[in-house]
Amino acid sequence: MASPSYDILIIGAGVAGSTIAHALSKLPGKPRIALLERSLATPDRIVGELLQPTGVQSLHKLSLDWTLQDIHAAKVFGYYVWDGTRQTGVHIPYPTPHEGRSFHHGSFINQLREAARLSDNVELIEATVSELVYEQGRVVGAQAKVGSQKTVVTYLAPLTIVADGCFSIFRSKLLPSTTTTKSHFVGTVLKNAVLPMKSHGTVGLVPNGNGPVLLYQIRDPGDDLEETHTRLLVDVKAPLPRDLKSHFAKNIAPYLPESVQQPILEAIESSDPECRLRTMPNSFLPPTPQSTIVPPGVFLLGDAYNMRHPLTGGGMSVALNDVVILRDLFQKHSDVPNVWADTSALDEILKEWYWQRKPLGSTINILSVALYDLFGADDRNLAILRNGCFKYFEMGGECVDGPVSLLSGIKPSPTLLFLHFFAVAFYSLIVLFTRSNPASLYGSTSTKDRRAYIWEWPALFIRSIIVFLTAVQVFGPLLWTEVRWWAPSRIQPPVATSTTRGPLKHDQLYSQGIGMRFMALIACFASVFVYYLVVPSAVVPAAVANPQLAQDITMNIKGGASLGIFQEVVDAVKNNVGDGLGSIWGTFSDW
Repeated sequence: MASPSYDILIIGAGVAGSTIAHALSKLPGKPRIALLERSLATPDRIVGELLQPTGVQSLHKLSLDWTLQDIHAAKVFGYYVWDGTRQTGVHIPYPTPHEGRSFHHGSFINQLREAARLSDNVELIEATVSELVYEQGRVVGAQAKVGSQKTVVTYLAPLTIVADGCFSIFRSKLLPSTTTTKSHFVGTVLKNAVLPMKSHGTVGLVPNGNGPVLLYQIRDPGDDLEETHTRLLVDVKAPLPRDLKSHFAKNIAPYLPESVQQPILEAIESSDPECRLRTMPNSFLPPTPQSTIVPPGVFLLGDAYNMRHPLTGGGMSVALNDVVILRDLFQKHSDVPNVWADTSALDEILKEWYWQRKPLGSTINILSVALYDLFGADDRNLAILRNGCFKYFEMGGECVDGPVSLLSGIKPSPTLLFLHFFAVAFYSLIVLFTRSNPASLYGSTSTKDRRAYIWEWPALFIRSIIVFLTAVQVFGPLLWTEVRWWAPSRIQPPVATSTTRGPLKHDQLYSQGIGMRFMALIACFASVFVYYLVVPSAVVPAAVANPQLAQDITMNIKGGASLGIFQEVVDAVKNNVGDGLGSIWGTFSDW
């Protein structure tokens, strides 16, 4: 069978693949695009169903507003955060007039695929891609099995875009980064459940290291349906319990608002296929500058390239924003004939895209994992930060508008995130002394909040140091993964290459993001300081005052940061101190 040729080959017709096919089909020159998808049946997933306001805005920029119509999408105006221990909640609305959408994932994907199919120069093909095709070190296409006979067809194109999702089979062949999975979302559908606040997502904070829990309506009945559907997602840390139904009934439902408790119990016992319990890994994959790593003729997009915890519902928003930026960059370089086939032009596009996506991508990536660490607190120090975060929200005003603007992508700013995160950390220390339950730190079962007695201050002062260092330990490594100036390692293509790619020049690399890198350096060196100096010096006096406190210091600080990145930060400083000092000097020279 002859090998069909196209201008652009896209692997994966999910959110990223379908929208980039639609966007690039409008380029001058009308490139011929092949969009390959393993199965064109309606996807059935439990995530990718909550679109933040910035994602709605991106659809508008792509002229894809209509894809949210006729799928019974529900409007989302913000969040309601529920503290299951204290049985109280706080309202966190989006700033007016912003709003998001929630829907069944499969219905939305069908709309996006239809948008790609309607483009005259896009061919949507059901095919299972098995491998990339290389020629002299350059990716020139892909091999796929087509039809019921599984006929092997080689599709050729000067540019291949890999958008095959979170379970990408090509990621490990193209990127040095590996995914990290700490937990799974276990989900079901609640029928006709009443959420505490209409048209708002509900975040449930449950005790004992369980959760967090996320609920949002995914079907608005409108005029032609009688039944509402509400998605329930429960974060369950590895290893998964053998009896998930019992886990839901005993450890989750009792700590959620009363209006959803009975629907949860009914759903987990239901024989309805829609209500069956299903799992999805919550993976983390930081972005990497592809222009210096991947072979010519290919790049990754969407979850194949960058993932974060789905607690904040930001994955689709980041992917759609990436598509908007790429479309604009391809249009910017449209004076280059067949820009999709020009290696130097594509290199420049990938470099610009990597930095232009940083404000939103970095904000959502860092916030999602940091919030997960706090909301899913499984130790005392994180629980103190979680309590402080909840009371920070209770103050309202900018204490709500700022964080929700970050979460929704309305104000994508890592600097603003840095300020709010550490404002929460400092406020948590104030709450620890004035409005928390100090006795609970030492085994008391009392839930009554009170001011700390003066004789409790010495122990609380030590605890406050540990809590703040825990905050640094959570935030610093996450920030580091977004701003490090070198690739962790380099992937060699399967065959010898004659590529002209090389390291980014100093002026190109440091022309953007200086503030973020400076914050990361501070956090990084602070982490090393904590690891080697503060921890050993703190353990001895803490052991005298309180043995349990000393154990917490050792386990929570020296044990390693979330996602296992803390040791990487230490190693990075030790192994790259020469390059780092040179780069710092270069940064100050640029200033």
